[in-house]
Amino acid sequence: MLGLRQKVMGQVNLVLAGLDMISDAGSFTLTSGVLDRAGTNAATANGALAGFVKSAAIEMPRGLRINVVSPRLLDVSAPRYGALFPGHKPVSSDDVGLAYAKCVEGALTGQVVIVG
Repeated sequence: MLGLRQKVMGQVNLVLAGLDMISDAGSFTLTSGVLDRAGTNAATANGALAGFVKSAAIEMPRGLRINVVSPRLLDVSAPRYGALFPGHKPVSSDDVGLAYAKCVEGALTGQVVIVG
């Protein structure tokens, strides 16, 4: 439950609060993770974010866009957390940054941008 309350609802509530503050045609970019693609408890939270983004994109007013970036384990985190992700090849921080730029500066909406 903690993952849903913090990871999902924290980001959902941020979007809801930001709707009145964001400029027309602005972009919300949320963060998910590799665990939405595996059978773990975290899959519920990350899968919920993906579903929220896909649904919210349909209802966004004023040309607003919303996407979620879903990276694998980052290379800079691998020394500390790599053992928790056996068989996962870390992705470069640069590639993850490019995914965020694609969401913020591009025309995508309602997409899960998988990195790695």
